[in-house]
Amino acid sequence: RKATIVIEHLIQASDVAHTMQHWHVYRKWNERFFRECYNAYRSGRTDTNPVDGWYKGELGFFDFYIIPLARKLKDCGVFGKSSDEYLTYALANRKEWERRGEEVVSEMVENLGG
Repeated sequence: RKATIVIEHLIQASDVAHTMQHWHVYRKWNERFFRECYNAYRSGRTDTNPVDGWYKGELGFFDFYIIPLARKLKDCGVFGKSSDEYLTYALANRKEWERRGEEVVSEMVENLGG
């Protein structure tokens, strides 16, 4: 049973690993996902404009998914000392997003070119 839980955590982490790495890595992949969501909105594939909730959505994502997942990875010990790093980066990125996220969203919108 423990092995199954660890594998589930690994699969979850593989999808969001950028949130538990250096700020510039997080920013790069966050902007790519933002652009993907924005393009879906512009093409009519979704009614939700990501600009409207991206800042707050990321805070919730960190608080309710990323940080709890990083804690689970640390607790299960599958990555050894690196597990501490993942949690540290997740917490640091959350803090930096809270501080600069609204500015970052504005930059991402500018980078869309219109």
